[in-house]
Amino acid sequence: MTIYNLKEIYYTIQGEGRHTGRAAIFCRFTGCNLWNGREKDRESAKCSFCDTDFVGTDGLGGGVYESAKLLVLNIMSKWDSSLRPFVVLTGGEPLLQLDEEAVVALHKVGFEVAIETNGTLTSPAGVNWICVSPKAGATVVQVSGNELKLVYPQKESEAQPELFERFDFDHFFLQPLDDDFREQNIKVTIEYCMKHPRWKLSLQTHKVIGIA
Repeated sequence: MTIYNLKEIYYTIQGEGRHTGRAAIFCRFTGCNLWNGREKDRESAKCSFCDTDFVGTDGLGGGVYESAKLLVLNIMSKWDSSLRPFVVLTGGEPLLQLDEEAVVALHKVGFEVAIETNGTLTSPAGVNWICVSPKAGATVVQVSGNELKLVYPQKESEAQPELFERFDFDHFFLQPLDDDFREQNIKVTIEYCMKHPRWKLSLQTHKVIGIA
């Protein structure tokens, strides 16, 4: 039996990428294979610009779920609409824990299932929407899906947009790096998208409107 450790589960609006503006339940798994979440280790991590707290199970709706059924019941309790429910499985890195059993259980109660992953692990079968966000220095093995969303610019040469265009995705997004040089990052991202129209601009609108 799989045990799932969740930082938080909450109802919100998707703030970035192809589904920007869509109501969704966010299900954030604990743990990541590119950073341990401790600030003292941030600079040495493969993903040093992470803006998410994925450590522990103390967030809203967080906890340890001892079966896929219990996890899905909790997720389902956050949805109050007659429309098909939509869940975004994220992290940290959700594929450290997400398995086909959980995906099947979500489908049984009608969920459309999306994941946000760094792409270093392969997705289980049945996921409806796969969004991969590559990180410099980390080998991407999930090379197909619906959406590739690259934080830009990343300093390392391994994370240049043109290196990912051979992958099999329906949409290619560039998202400005949110650091001390945010305004400059937005400018260069816009410039890149205009010069390379295959890439679309993704903004973190949830930060603009002040929601999680």
